[in-house]
Amino acid sequence: MHQKFWTIFALCFCGLLVAVRADTFALTDGTSLTGDIVKSSDTGLMLHLPDDTYTNLLWTKLSQDALKELSKNPKIKPLVEPFIEIPMSERPKKPEVEIQDVTRLELPPKQSLLGALASSSVGLLALLLIYAANIYAGFEIAVFRARPKALVMGLAAVLPVLGPIIFLAMPMYVEPAPVEIQAEADPTIFAAAGQPAVSEEIQIAAMSSQTPSATQAAGQIFQRGQFTFNRRFFETKFPGFFGAERGAADRNNTLIVKSTAGQFVVERITRIAASDVHLEVALGEVRQEVLVPFADIQEIQLKPKDA
Repeated sequence: MHQKFWTIFALCFCGLLVAVRADTFALTDGTSLTGDIVKSSDTGLMLHLPDDTYTNLLWTKLSQDALKELSKNPKIKPLVEPFIEIPMSERPKKPEVEIQDVTRLELPPKQSLLGALASSSVGLLALLLIYAANIYAGFEIAVFRARPKALVMGLAAVLPVLGPIIFLAMPMYVEPAPVEIQAEADPTIFAAAGQPAVSEEIQIAAMSSQTPSATQAAGQIFQRGQFTFNRRFFETKFPGFFGAERGAADRNNTLIVKSTAGQFVVERITRIAASDVHLEVALGEVRQEVLVPFADIQEIQLKPKDA
């Protein structure tokens, strides 16, 4: 009998404890929920309700008063704090941004480009390099245009940039052909005192009686009108000038081509076509390939170098 009494008393006491431990949570919709906290997580609480059921309660559904009450529990406080709204009056004030004065670089005074370059060491170095490049350009243009180097470089030094442009715009300098003065045969120069003058027929006969070696020593001259300048003419008359090296027969000969563009001393014939010929000529200290049309050729000379 006593055992039954104590069992009933224990059950009643436990029910009373549960009723005392049960918490009431106010919700955001104005209602409330009573239950025991079983566990807590990042998303919310799991509650044991009085009707012996379980439910999950999200943090976002709890009112601010309920969240603040739960924050008193040290275990739940880290989970609840992100959802508690801090009033504007309790929020820490943002520090005011202090604008400090900075040291600013002074802009240089407005001036011309040359004046700006001359006002600094780097600009002076740039001007010096440009001036040296200008003189070197004069040297290259003098070689390319076959002009006196001292003249072109001196003008480039006096007139930078403009001087090299002037010589670059000028045509290539070609040495003029030597003027050959041919005296007309005068029969009287062969006449002695008291003797009749020698007739022209005798002079022609005397000139025709020259040996081939004398004619070869004087060189050969081919003029337009007497010869037709074409591909076959060059291949038959000057075969030794087509190779990279001349043959023994033409090694000591000089080939001079006179055209409307000037006179060219030919080192070798590089290419030949149906209407023009490509010649490698010596212009100053350099060699250059020039194209000469057959129609522009006026005269061709083949002379020994010692003639």
